[in-house]
Amino acid sequence: MSKSAPESTSEAIFDPRVLPDYGWYESGQSALSGSLLELYRRIDNMFLKWASECQAAEFFFPTFISARELAKLDYFRSFPHLVTFPASLDAADDNLKRFTEGTPLDQEGCVHLTALDPVRNVLTPAACYHFYILFQGQALAEPRYVTTRATCFRRETHYLPLQRQWNFSMREIVCIGNSDEVKAFLGRYTEKVQAFFERIHLPVNWVNATDPFFNPSKNPKFLAQRLDPVKTEMVFRTGLAIGSVNFHRNYFGEAFQIQRQEQEAFSGCVAFGIERWIFAFLNEFGPDQKQWPDLNTF
Repeated sequence: MSKSAPESTSEAIFDPRVLPDYGWYESGQSALSGSLLELYRRIDNMFLKWASECQAAEFFFPTFISARELAKLDYFRSFPHLVTFPASLDAADDNLKRFTEGTPLDQEGCVHLTALDPVRNVLTPAACYHFYILFQGQALAEPRYVTTRATCFRRETHYLPLQRQWNFSMREIVCIGNSDEVKAFLGRYTEKVQAFFERIHLPVNWVNATDPFFNPSKNPKFLAQRLDPVKTEMVFRTGLAIGSVNFHRNYFGEAFQIQRQEQEAFSGCVAFGIERWIFAFLNEFGPDQKQWPDLNTF
């Protein structure tokens, strides 16, 4: 875990590595304690309160997602650069013996693996995926409003404390229903979140965006998002997206055969990156918790 001094930058960005309540791992992970951990909880509790306004049922999901299920979204062709796999050694005695008698770890900190067990799971890349897998094959008598907080994993070319991490916390509020139900849900929460930004004077712009596809110019999903934007990001003044509003159309309903009113269900979600919200608070309001907005009033 690194506590090194922040690198110099031409832009005045607060670096959390100077704080005693923060620890940074160069592998792209954060450790929080004290006031920062309390801020983490308060932010997520606020999101959970927002979710209760549509009576969203809360779920807790495991860290793994079945690779077979994720393949229904063509995830491995669309996002091979982001995916992280849990891997384990083939349990055969001779394979384990080769591993222990070889060089399990070299001087660079790299593990030298022998044969692996088949990889059948993926570490969660987005919180809402679990819902579509859970509800697949169902016919919904009414729209479903649900929420979860997940530890998500996305491999990146580089990492920055609280801004760009290999694993991070994502809170999502999700609606699965017909097109009008989902659009109304997204409209209500867009207005709510914008009103919150204005009330605490957090400088955030709403920007149309696309998902980070591999080789995007050759991916028809990317081209479709460019022609008809379905993703709007909440972009903090430093250029960091701290959340997004996403209209999935009937993509997940078709992939997982979820029905609403005898048609493929539509879905949409409001997603918040909790560590990124902490970054925005530190940069806008400073490290003194007495200067932070009282989130219990929202």
